[in-house]
Amino acid sequence: MHRRRVAVIASAVTALALSFGTLRAQNESANKPKSCIPQVKNPERHDAFLKDKEKLQEKGPIELVFEGDSITDGWRGRNGRFVFDEEYTRYNCFNTGIGGDRTEHLLWRIDHGELDGLHPKAVVLMIGTNNLGNKQSVEDTIAGIKCVVSAIHEKLPESKILLLAVFPRGHDATDHFRDEIKQVNEGISKLDGTENVTYLDIGPKFLDPDLTLSKTIMPDALHPNEKGYMVWAESMKPTLEKLMK
Repeated sequence: MHRRRVAVIASAVTALALSFGTLRAQNESANKPKSCIPQVKNPERHDAFLKDKEKLQEKGPIELVFEGDSITDGWRGRNGRFVFDEEYTRYNCFNTGIGGDRTEHLLWRIDHGELDGLHPKAVVLMIGTNNLGNKQSVEDTIAGIKCVVSAIHEKLPESKILLLAVFPRGHDATDHFRDEIKQVNEGISKLDGTENVTYLDIGPKFLDPDLTLSKTIMPDALHPNEKGYMVWAESMKPTLEKLMK
């Protein structure tokens, strides 16, 4: 009888502890902005990336990783492929950009193994424009980017993180995205020098003197064409090469 009573008490304590843990996790999530809560969006692409990673590792160490959304995804498309092959294949580069991704989607993918087992010299990160595009606030977008940086640093504590400013968006300088992106970039620029982060803003390279977003670089005022990817690679090159040494 005594043993049974002890077992019942132990079971109740365990159940209480589990309930408390669940409540604590729920409270922590409730206190976080949506941009910092991992969310699955495209598991099929994620699974494909895990297979890509294995194939790349068969060739040798992955020295460089790109993380981001459709703009990063575009390195493997017709606009970016040639430039990517010229500049980054020598690093056995692993590109994990997915169109439409926000910070919460990238956090889920990081949590589910995309960086596991890697020891790259550098990670190039640009994320956040889709957070703003989905009407998340400037503050939440900044928080989400900071969460992604911390997640990468936790997985890859020895790797350098090249944090790119969010690229300009909208053809005219008065477009509402311009001011929001400016505020986001001012917020994330403060990460420079923390958690192995180097912050780099190459946005002005895409703008004409009157601050319009050149249609010869980003025809849809969001995604670079081949010339845009050339500008990106050339503008980033000096900083990236320092990090890759």
